Amino acid sequence: MTTAQPGVQARADGLVTAEFVASLTEGVAGSGLTACHSPLTGTRLAELPAATEDEVARTFVRAAAAQPAWAATPVRRRAAVLLRFHDLLLARQGEILDLVQLETGKARLHAHEELLAVALAARHYGRGAPAYLRPRRHTGAVPGLTRVRELRHPRGVVGHIAPWNYPLELTAGDALPALVAGNAVVTKPDSETALTALWARRLMVEAGLPGDVWRMVLGDGPVVGPQVVERADYVAFTGSTRTGREVARRAGGRLVGASLELGGKNAMLVLDDADPDKAAAGAVRACFASAGQLCVSVERIYVQEAVAGAFLAAFAARTRALRLGAPLDWGTDVGSLASRARLDAVARHVADAVERGAEVLTGGRARPDVGPYFYEPTVLTGVTPAMAVCAEETFGPVVSVYRCGDDADAIARANDTRYGLNASVWSGSARRARRVAARLRAGTVNINEGYGAAYASVRAPMGGMGDSGLGRRHGAEGILKYTEAQTIAEQRLLPLAPSHGMDDRGYAAVMSRSLKALKVLRFR
Repeated sequence: MTTAQPGVQARADGLVTAEFVASLTEGVAGSGLTACHSPLTGTRLAELPAATEDEVARTFVRAAAAQPAWAATPVRRRAAVLLRFHDLLLARQGEILDLVQLETGKARLHAHEELLAVALAARHYGRGAPAYLRPRRHTGAVPGLTRVRELRHPRGVVGHIAPWNYPLELTAGDALPALVAGNAVVTKPDSETALTALWARRLMVEAGLPGDVWRMVLGDGPVVGPQVVERADYVAFTGSTRTGREVARRAGGRLVGASLELGGKNAMLVLDDADPDKAAAGAVRACFASAGQLCVSVERIYVQEAVAGAFLAAFAARTRALRLGAPLDWGTDVGSLASRARLDAVARHVADAVERGAEVLTGGRARPDVGPYFYEPTVLTGVTPAMAVCAEETFGPVVSVYRCGDDADAIARANDTRYGLNASVWSGSARRARRVAARLRAGTVNINEGYGAAYASVRAPMGGMGDSGLGRRHGAEGILKYTEAQTIAEQRLLPLAPSHGMDDRGYAAVMSRSLKALKVLRFR
């Protein structure tokens, strides 16, 4: 089914006014110009300031000057900013949902997923930051004589490079823990989705964040991105594996830390005791949310033979029934691809597969009648390793379905990739599913769900293995990575050396006996 885009241009003109853009870009350095466009119409949304190298440098100077006072602000007051932001975000969701749809082309439900993810992160770190960052006591070298405290200090200015596909979640969601940890942040959002990022920053300032503590720089990625990496005290990057390697090389050369969420070729396993219809419904969500332009979405499905026929029939039928379109309202299932480049890449993968013998069960066509970059949700079978779609990340609404043997075969085939970001297991037995999940080489694994269960569980870490990246967002690591650990050990009464006339041999004997005793007493 299709749905036209009624009134999109009129809504865009009403929202993205000159005054609105000016309010978002106030104070943003940039003597050049860049632009953002809407994939729903192909038209320009706004012109925005683009920074030169010198302007990026000055932005970092401003952020660095503001950071010490922000770090000296009690953590509970910093956390309160996140909680106010949480409330403002929920109160003004209509405006930001329109903006996310205009800039990305995704369906409104999937734009709302971004909002939910950011609200969850804001609430989690707004409530939990004081506990994550509090000084901790540890057992010392000699219990009772050595007192040890671990402190957490902000790194300074975090350089943050965010992609276009989830412009609210991957901008605000990553900046929030860095900010509440006491850092300043300089964000380089993708120019095509910069309005969403700028809107989130403005809302944080309204919630009480000092303006210079979170700055943004816009412009061409290959020009501005390296400047951010070269000046940051820590780098947070989400994007392609190829670019992530370069970010890691530059950061490593400067001996600064980096977290990288990169590509994926995520697998879903449908075991022979799964409900085929429930698995098919889950696969539709897992494969086609945000038109497949989601790092954790599923691109490979391995189905055990006993349920393969029923699953394929149900999955193809549900996929055909999806409503294609993205009016700035509820009621459609799959939106647009983000650009001509994305459309061309998706079409190339499908065409290559078909030419080499794959079968299209449903989809497989661009839909210019709906919008310039729409592509039908596509299910392929008969995919072989010779086809690009088999191993390369498609990052679009295309999934390949493979029949497989027992659990060991399904696990081996799912793990046969250089990526390791997300996976999904469907089974009627929780115990069996957990056994399979533990053997999958992926940073997150969802049981009877595609990606949402793990991603929305913000107390737990999320990130990739292998070529899918380094580090984690969410949970303790999601905030502690933005800090430097400092150990302060205080020695009392006696030194860690021979004393009171004891010679070296006697001291060594005493210490050896002490180690044996401490092992028995289970001191660590």
